[in-house]
Amino acid sequence: MAVVHQTTMQPTKLELLTEWLPTREWHAGGQARPERVGGFRLDDPAGEVGIEFMAVTDGEGDGATTHLVPLTYRGEPLDGAEHALVGTSEHGVLGKRWIYDGTHDPVLVGQLYALLTGRAQAQAQSLSDVPDLTVAVSPLTVEGTEGAADAAGAELVRVEDGPDHTDVVLRTPGTPAPLTLRVRRVLRAGTDLDPGVAGVTAVWRLPDGTSVRGVFAAEVTGLGV
Repeated sequence: MAVVHQTTMQPTKLELLTEWLPTREWHAGGQARPERVGGFRLDDPAGEVGIEFMAVTDGEGDGATTHLVPLTYRGEPLDGAEHALVGTSEHGVLGKRWIYDGTHDPVLVGQLYALLTGRAQAQAQSLSDVPDLTVAVSPLTVEGTEGAADAAGAELVRVEDGPDHTDVVLRTPGTPAPLTLRVRRVLRAGTDLDPGVAGVTAVWRLPDGTSVRGVFAAEVTGLGV
């Protein structure tokens, strides 16, 4: 299990996101003043990459928008992912960290696939070795693999940003057709998965402190490579 260090980061994640969020196609617009309001972590089986699905809210009252920002934290740059770099930060324990938009990181994508196929467990955002039981998964049906839906065999093909989402296309073991996972960048309270659709729902806080649930990521059918 990944260790969550109770230490400092300079600059902080939110400081980096303040600069980065307005550059995204799916950002709601205006100056970003993000506040962390929820999310969860996944473990990298190799123990090298930190993986976090962070929900952050911009704005106040009726004008507030909650964005989902999957992030990965690495001890060295990810080759070929300069376009996905959120920024670098000095970690109080681990030293310099390269922080990426996780939808472009094959480790995060592989572990999201593992979560959907029952081979990974969502972890608490700020605690070590504590499963987050509020994260609900509607599992992905993987035919013809006899349970061997190995995350290491999930190959990231491409990433496409939309107005309120990011589509991640990957090839998976034992399935000839590509799989598209849609990461919801603008979170909407009260949304749920359609019957028979694989995906992940999780909890975040509204500005008034109310806890709500919505879809974080879901399988998309009918989108080919």
